[in-house]
Amino acid sequence: MTVMFEYGYGIGLSILLALFAMFISSFIPYHLVSASVFALLIGMCLQPLVMQHACFKKGLGFVSKHLLRFSIILMGLNLTFSQVLKVGGYSLFVMLFTLFTAFGGGFLLGKMLGLPWKLSSLISAGTGICGGSAILAISGVIDAENKDVAYAISATFLFDVFMVLAFPLLGRALHLSDLGYGLWTGTAVNDTSSVVAAGYAFSDAAGAYSVIVKLTRTLAIIPTVLVFSYINARKQSEKKRVAAHQIFPYFILLFLVMVGIKSTNLVPESITMQLSELSKFLMVMSLGSIGMRTNFRQMASSGFKPMFHGFLISLSVVVVSYVVQCMLHQI
Repeated sequence: MTVMFEYGYGIGLSILLALFAMFISSFIPYHLVSASVFALLIGMCLQPLVMQHACFKKGLGFVSKHLLRFSIILMGLNLTFSQVLKVGGYSLFVMLFTLFTAFGGGFLLGKMLGLPWKLSSLISAGTGICGGSAILAISGVIDAENKDVAYAISATFLFDVFMVLAFPLLGRALHLSDLGYGLWTGTAVNDTSSVVAAGYAFSDAAGAYSVIVKLTRTLAIIPTVLVFSYINARKQSEKKRVAAHQIFPYFILLFLVMVGIKSTNLVPESITMQLSELSKFLMVMSLGSIGMRTNFRQMASSGFKPMFHGFLISLSVVVVSYVVQCMLHQI
């Protein structure tokens, strides 16, 4: 009973915030602003009030760490290994260039701007892979501060808003085909909801292509988390070699298990859809919890540089994706 009270208040508050965020998001056309973003922003506004009460702290900490990882595990039910084959080696080839741009360019730009490597890496992950999901996955293995997570998600969200509005107009101005536009959107737009909004705003066919590419791109979470887990372990240890358990987070292994389960087609679609929805809800809860544990003033103290970093890297990914496809005469 004592444990229930210690954790119950924080968990209950994060549930209420998630429900409220999803309610507000339902009124936004094309889901331009996801429930996760609303939860994060509202949570940050509530932080000064919530953190005055110790009864919420343990529960919010549990949600922001353990339920977050569980939501990422369930996210694997959105993917199948066959999706990579459906899209083909072409889209994977384009993704190699965009991922190299996001992480390579992000690292160099972060050095130039003097940003902490964790914040710079989170922004690059959100831009290169899948927005908030990648940021949250990587934050769990590099021990990122809540303010860095919040800033990284804010940076990628702002550029996503711009891309959702601009991409359909640019696609028509450039006379892109449905396939070309879908590949461009799937490899360059960050958050899944933004990919859906931008893709289907062009055409139904382009929307379908963009979603497949985006889901395939999400698989990049696996090697990226492993790499950053290793980097963080090396930075925290003076040993030349790092133990395997330090660089292979259990939740990524379980994520792969879920992808494998989805790939078998043995589990009824209705069940995987319900678990997928649960994953989304838990992620909204997690972001709300992170927001309620994030001091806005501390985040603002990071200044304008991280936002500038996110804008330049996002813009670079958009341009590189388009140029590579032009070179291959597929757009």
